[in-house]
Amino acid sequence: MARALAEAFAGDPPMRWFLKGARDRPTLLRGYFEAILRDLYLPLGSAWVTDEPAGASLWAPPGRFPFTAREQAPTLPALLRVFGRRPIRALAGNQAIAEDHPHEPHWYLEYIGVEAAGQGRGAGSSLLGPMLERCDSEGAAAHLNAGSPRSKRLYERHGFVAMECFHLPFGGPPLWRMWREPR
Repeated sequence: MARALAEAFAGDPPMRWFLKGARDRPTLLRGYFEAILRDLYLPLGSAWVTDEPAGASLWAPPGRFPFTAREQAPTLPALLRVFGRRPIRALAGNQAIAEDHPHEPHWYLEYIGVEAAGQGRGAGSSLLGPMLERCDSEGAAAHLNAGSPRSKRLYERHGFVAMECFHLPFGGPPLWRMWREPR
């Protein structure tokens, strides 16, 4: 899961912005995803995976995002290794993302990605499907931040609506806050 997510996000515009100039981006990201999978998402039981092609999605249940400092404490060494090279950028970027995070109960899709060789073959939709079905059966909304026009279009096909476009600070790329009401 961590390898697939690292490969998927190595070229992602927001992640390139967060890790500007890092030549070892895939390696750094793998360590980051290993930590958040182990310490945050797997204990919640809110990670989904595909085998062929390899991919994963990480969802925070209603009321669980943002994670508390105590919940994130075990991930701190990995966070510092990955994002500590540019701490002001990391803090400002995370603040911009968290700033207008919805307060209404919802499932939050923080990450979804598929290995490069498998992109464009329906694996992203396969990863979205089970959780969106769950949202619909629970009557729960879903929220995410799309980091590229391509991902935005994928989410729109699954019923998400762009609520706002904002930019990461210091000339960073755009992100689209997206919301999906249950069906």
